[in-house]
Amino acid sequence: MFDIAGSDLLPDWPRLLTFAVASFALNVTPGADMTFVATSAARGGAKGGIAAALGAGAGSMVHLLAAVLGLSAIIASSQTAFTILKWVGAAYLIYIAFTLIRSGPTHSHDVEVPRSTAAVFRSGAMVNLLNPKVGLFFLAFLPQFIDPVHGVAAIQTFLLGLWCNVGGTSVNLLVALVTARAATRLASVGWIRQAARWITATIMGGLAVKLVTSDNR
Repeated sequence: MFDIAGSDLLPDWPRLLTFAVASFALNVTPGADMTFVATSAARGGAKGGIAAALGAGAGSMVHLLAAVLGLSAIIASSQTAFTILKWVGAAYLIYIAFTLIRSGPTHSHDVEVPRSTAAVFRSGAMVNLLNPKVGLFFLAFLPQFIDPVHGVAAIQTFLLGLWCNVGGTSVNLLVALVTARAATRLASVGWIRQAARWITATIMGGLAVKLVTSDNR
């Protein structure tokens, strides 16, 4: 059997195991992407949640490629670029919060119309793509587990980042399925849907504020 750990592809097993544990802990920590996935699943069922999770994964993948190519380092070193990107990202989170508040039924007998899966996928991608902290995460987290003895650092960075992204996407997919199932059972309780929208909108607003007040360190 081919052993990739300790080869020129990945670090040795002790370092890889430490990375796997740390990556899992970070992936199960709720963030803007997980919140958006849960909201999409509650509104559009499993299909909407899955589209949001895959979109968030695609957005993270762009950041990973940028980190490997060195573009994230440029953003990290440029206060202007970082500031512009984080304000755009915060504005997008506020937009999502505003959309959630406005999208609710106007009457108790109205039914919410889910967005298309393509639109949800794009929104999920933008949630991560417009968040510079995702790129900075890859820059700060992954190099801690790179072993220069085992091959090209860029290859190790990409594979470890891919591992982290696949793990995060898997967690978000699970969140989507669980939330969709719970939403189906509570579909007849109108006030719960309304409360969930407002709570999620509040969380998104809080994440936007947190993003605006963050720095590139």
